[in-house]
Amino acid sequence: MERGRAMRRVLVMGLMVSAAAVGAKDAAWEKFGADVPAGPVVPLAQALADPAAHEGQSRIFSGRVIDVCQKKGCWVMLEDAGQGARVLLGDHDFYVPKDVRGPAQVHGVLVRATLSPAARAHTAEETSTTTPVPEVEYRILADGVQVLADDPGA
Repeated sequence: MERGRAMRRVLVMGLMVSAAAVGAKDAAWEKFGADVPAGPVVPLAQALADPAAHEGQSRIFSGRVIDVCQKKGCWVMLEDAGQGARVLLGDHDFYVPKDVRGPAQVHGVLVRATLSPAARAHTAEETSTTTPVPEVEYRILADGVQVLADDPGA
């Protein structure tokens, strides 16, 4: 009888620890814009390896935020395995802090964009890096972004 109670206590404690871990996992994301829905997550490098399979469709993309618009926080650069896409935050519907960096998930639509010289110059003024802005880039038109908070590798 006593052994059964001890086993139940262990089970209840395990469930409580599991519930706390799930809550902590959810709390670890710093969210901007709309909530990123549950569902399959496509690594950005995988999507860019076969863009035709992903363009124009709403998806959750993963990667790492490596740069943010330094004027308003109205776009982020998402990178994964050496591949990158500029994430536009709606039509300036929401913004992120200019110092945000780290693992991220983005909900939006992947598109290929050809930039005019003026658009390239404008974007270059907003970046925190000296990397040249390409003439053609992939973009994600996003309605929600979440970045892993307190990432030690950021």
